[in-house]
Amino acid sequence: MSHLSRRPADPAVGASVPHESARLHVSGQALYTDDLAQRTAGALTAWPVQSPHAHALVRSMDTTAALAIPGVIRVLTAQDVPGINDCGIKHDEPLFPSEAMYYGHALAWVLGEDQNAARAGAAAVVVDYLPLPSLISVAEAIQAQSFQGMKRTISRGDADAALATADRVMSGVTEFSGQEHFYLETQAALATVDEGGQIFVQSSTQHPSEAQAIIAHVLGRASNEITVQSLRMGGGFGGKEMQSHGFAAIASIGTLLTGRPVRVRLNRTLDMTMTGKRHGFHTSWEAGFSSEGKLLALKALLTADGGWCLDLSEAVLARALCHVDNNYFIPHVHLDGRVAKTNKTSQTAFRGFGGPQGMLMIEDILGRSAPLLGLAPEELRRRNFYRDGDSTPYGMPVRHAERVTTMWEEALERSNFAERRREVNAFNAAHPGRRRGLAITPVKFGISFNLVALNQAGALVHVYKDGSVLISHGGTEMGQGLHTKMLQIAATSLGIPLSGVRLAPTRTDKVPNTSATAASSGTDLNGGAVKNACEQILGRIAVVAGAMLGVPAQDVRFSGGLATGLGVTDQSFTFAEVVMQAYLQRVQLWAAGYYRTGGLHWNPELMQGEPFKYFAGGVSVTEMEVDGFTGTYSTRRVDIVHDAGDSLSPIIDVGQIEGGYVQGVGWLTLEDLRWDESNGPHRGRLLTQSASTYKLPSFSEMPELFNVHLMEHAEEEGAVYGSKAVGEPPLMLAFSAREALRDAISSFGPAHHSVELASPATPEAVFWAIQESCKAAGTSFEENALSAARLRPVTVRP
Repeated sequence: MSHLSRRPADPAVGASVPHESARLHVSGQALYTDDLAQRTAGALTAWPVQSPHAHALVRSMDTTAALAIPGVIRVLTAQDVPGINDCGIKHDEPLFPSEAMYYGHALAWVLGEDQNAARAGAAAVVVDYLPLPSLISVAEAIQAQSFQGMKRTISRGDADAALATADRVMSGVTEFSGQEHFYLETQAALATVDEGGQIFVQSSTQHPSEAQAIIAHVLGRASNEITVQSLRMGGGFGGKEMQSHGFAAIASIGTLLTGRPVRVRLNRTLDMTMTGKRHGFHTSWEAGFSSEGKLLALKALLTADGGWCLDLSEAVLARALCHVDNNYFIPHVHLDGRVAKTNKTSQTAFRGFGGPQGMLMIEDILGRSAPLLGLAPEELRRRNFYRDGDSTPYGMPVRHAERVTTMWEEALERSNFAERRREVNAFNAAHPGRRRGLAITPVKFGISFNLVALNQAGALVHVYKDGSVLISHGGTEMGQGLHTKMLQIAATSLGIPLSGVRLAPTRTDKVPNTSATAASSGTDLNGGAVKNACEQILGRIAVVAGAMLGVPAQDVRFSGGLATGLGVTDQSFTFAEVVMQAYLQRVQLWAAGYYRTGGLHWNPELMQGEPFKYFAGGVSVTEMEVDGFTGTYSTRRVDIVHDAGDSLSPIIDVGQIEGGYVQGVGWLTLEDLRWDESNGPHRGRLLTQSASTYKLPSFSEMPELFNVHLMEHAEEEGAVYGSKAVGEPPLMLAFSAREALRDAISSFGPAHHSVELASPATPEAVFWAIQESCKAAGTSFEENALSAARLRPVTVRP
């Protein structure tokens, strides 16, 4: 096993320790960006002037009335930008646009003494618009041929020829909606300027270094004049990877022009109407199967709804194309991908970053095809699993292909799948109005950034004279437990108790040029950097400890806060004693650590190579119960087996798996984004802009039984302490919930009926799918239910 993966005796990693901020979270003491603003004297509040049109030219803007309102200090417009009026990475995202591109687009920002003043000022700004035609749905964009960015293609073999000779060919369209991030903490930033003109920004962001770069070019400054700090986030899920930068830039312009602190904090409605979502997709496909149910060929066109500008849409599309296969070997593949341009919020990163969208298409294909092939869905899936020696359509060998198969068998056993299948069938036979469904689905998800250059990280570790340790790293904490794992890695590397290590907030003047905390790579990258820094320090003080113990440096061992020597049984020194002696000998006690992921190569033009360090995966079994009269449903039981490698922090990882699954269920079954597609005055307006109209998973959607098991003996060679990423892969375990709904719906229809299920599979969508199943059986649901009721014996109690 490699040095990076090997664990010492009695490590701090692997222990189930609480989240490092858990006590602060539950006691309300944890501070977030806007909490800092509340503690900052004289802070101004910014409020946007929003467009009431999905698409319109701004002919003029009059701020006179706004400036006359008491408490309004200034109105920021394009003329106030000292540098470049753009807050994106593709130079297509003006911070102050002259053309409104979606309903709610911010055209100017009002600075007020408080929120009430700023909000009243924004309402008083007079804007003259020239409304223009708009495209709201993906279908409208496709019809208008409205696309943006690069088209991408993944191809292997000859899909057309294989389809022509396949025993069975299925074709169809799979459409699915986006998803609102709905992090508990909305977008927020607080900017201040010092006497030298240096800008300090507190930002709720997953990517402080990119925020620093964008603020710098908006202000026309060098990056060393801008410091960005991310103390913690109340959730991010990808929504604060790119979309937070514009708000930080607004605060920075405001503080530079007024000399006062400026805060931007969106309320929930602003956040939902102004920020991007998960990309919805329109996909059309043809799939060829052998008579035994083996996938022979797949040809598909994937169209992502990018919204009004590119943001990260090209990268999301690329990852979607790389995950269409999920865990299935397809010999002949031709996949085309493109990004639609619509007059909606610019869709952005969201947990899974295109992977869920690609996988949903293949899972929908298999779910719809299984009955037509005369196979149980679980059997069709199992027959097409990757085996050792197989490679993906983009040319990457599938190493450890047997892991998913092993987890599949374990999940079947742990869930008692075969017996429960019989129980479900018996229940359905006895309950005409209510049906149950059972399904099992796999996940294979690639870990690393699509862009190879992003797979690097840095850290800064300080050891003080008293032996206490302070670490800084480039990753950001959004509740996922990254900081907890970094503390465990540092304690393990230095051989000291976890209580001896403290973590500093993430900021750009400590660790520069960092990558976003995204792509499930936060632990792999930053953990490698922290470990590297600790080992540099340990190597130096081992020389000192060796002299103290009378042994060579290589024979010194640090564990449990003590330095001992091989063969020395009567003497040891505390870590603090060794550190003090090292200081007295003028030994450097701090280090900058660095890590880069090795073995990656990727050609984005050809869409070929090995873009991932490894594949993470899991298997889930879900049982659902559906009410045929209303389409409502409940989750009865979930069983998950997941590969987290040799987990660094099991309790953190199990929490991530549970949360990821539930968020995936929300996307697939409940969360229904709706825009006004009419030709009325509010065309393009987001209709689901609050918790009252956008349904999120809650306690009532939780399964009665929720079993999560981490795969055993799953150490990952070449990853920090043998662990594996666990941020994004669990979200796609939720496919089993959607397939369990399909299974329940199919029981209302005839054998071999293929159920088409909308996504999200809301109760309304489930109701109509049940009606279609009954229609395929030549009757109606009501007739079936009434007939069964007449045949059911009536028991009269005395």
